[in-house]
Amino acid sequence: MSRAAVIAVTALAPVSWGTTYLVTTEFLPPDRPLFTGLMRALPAGLALLALTRTLPRGSWWWRSAVLGALNIGAFFPLLFLAAYRLPGGIAAVVSSVGPLFVVGLAALLLGERPSVRSVTAAAAAAFGVSLVVLKANAALDLVGILAGLASALSMSAGTVLTKRWGRPEGVGPLVMTGWQLSAGGLLIAPVAFLVEGAPPALDGRALAGYAYLAFANTAVAYWLWFRGIERLTASSVTLLGPLSPITAAVAGWAVLGQALGPVQLLGMAVAFGATVLGQAAPRSFSSAEKKVRKDSMDLSVPAVRR
Repeated sequence: MSRAAVIAVTALAPVSWGTTYLVTTEFLPPDRPLFTGLMRALPAGLALLALTRTLPRGSWWWRSAVLGALNIGAFFPLLFLAAYRLPGGIAAVVSSVGPLFVVGLAALLLGERPSVRSVTAAAAAAFGVSLVVLKANAALDLVGILAGLASALSMSAGTVLTKRWGRPEGVGPLVMTGWQLSAGGLLIAPVAFLVEGAPPALDGRALAGYAYLAFANTAVAYWLWFRGIERLTASSVTLLGPLSPITAAVAGWAVLGQALGPVQLLGMAVAFGATVLGQAAPRSFSSAEKKVRKDSMDLSVPAVRR
């Protein structure tokens, strides 16, 4: 598969995540963010475990737990906390700094040199998202802002560690997705029941919404996301993230009749342009440069057991 095809397929993940707000508001019971996070993660993870029939071995038990906590178990609750403490626009803007976190962490843990292009694209993406979703009368909340930053950092760290650790020999991205979703869901479960109590009564509409979130929006989307991390640089993958708020804005306009003015359209263009800029192929290195980079990584990064 060509690089362009890998990018296009991976981009389906943030596009799918952009429909989460619409499904949540139109299909699901209100004020149950932790239960919603649990229903997104655990059924999908258990279904993938049943499908693949493969459990972690050795060090991959704790690695899967760490990745599941960063990408799912901590990320979902922090994201929902930010969404409930902040107006949607502020929450989206705070979360949009994730690509900047990834650029820094990728330099530290993967040896990916921050380039002017990647930093510019990450900053432009955050600016474009702010134009799409930010309102003039938006109020600030310190707890919400800290939760939003923590959620972005959690997902960014999970993305970079997923890239660094790779996967065990003979284990595909689908298996890895099942491990992480199961670990993350099990982490969310006690918090959800402790904070929100017993599950709410669910009608057919809510069940359909949770089924979509669990399987299309989570199982398939995260499989595509982790598959993309394996084939692309961490910075390239995370700079597909702005497609999520763009999709959310388009879905709100098309389905809910929400207005899109000139400022929002400009922001969508800037965010999309930043996404395209972030997908430019990394420059090739000479043989001497490759040797220097390899020697540097051998000294600074412990060998990865696959």
